[in-house]
Amino acid sequence: MNSGRPLGFAHRGARAQAPENTLRAFRLALDLGSPGLETDVWLTQDGVAVLHHGRTWRRREISTLAASALPTWVPRLAELFEHCGTDFDLSLDLKDETAAEAILAVTRAAGHDPARLWLCGRGLRPLTWRHLDPDVRLVSDTRAAHLRDGWPAHLERVRSGGGDAINLRRRRWSRALIDLVHGADLLAFGWDAQSVRRIRALLALGCDAVYSDHVDRMVLALGDRPPPAG
Repeated sequence: MNSGRPLGFAHRGARAQAPENTLRAFRLALDLGSPGLETDVWLTQDGVAVLHHGRTWRRREISTLAASALPTWVPRLAELFEHCGTDFDLSLDLKDETAAEAILAVTRAAGHDPARLWLCGRGLRPLTWRHLDPDVRLVSDTRAAHLRDGWPAHLERVRSGGGDAINLRRRRWSRALIDLVHGADLLAFGWDAQSVRRIRALLALGCDAVYSDHVDRMVLALGDRPPPAG
């Protein structure tokens, strides 16, 4: 699988310059030139997809609260599209794994291209969302516990189950592992890339996407990459 030019995702928006997971941070990330946004999604008690990193608000589980009980600076997914449009790749970390269907309903209503929507979850869990949409992109956030049978077996399960990418923390990637992932027809995504040097290093290894808090640095590093052939 070849993604062409590497993707860059602004981690929780431009969180190095604005409060994370806010409409201001998302809009700023796009204005700074980020081709993609990343955020965390929870489902409220009344079935609204909201963007917030932590599980709780004032010590109460978000899943037990109505959306109206949350502060106005916690945006709904629908508000992200209203504020920022749809011309960007969107990586969503599903903190509540039951939220996939609600997320797809919102993105479809907004007119966002499902081929630019990347749904991330632990291990093989994202594969259970494939039936919801044939075009949405599924990303396995792979941890050591998922590799009891080794990398080749895990990659085959992800690929055969309809997955698209493997997401690992920056320091876990090596050229050999990226080659293995690409050989399984999957993409390699690296997160926690915070300096220009480290972002460039990931791209040099062959990573297909990077996640960074520092959008200006990420955009600079991505600008070093030549456009895809053809």
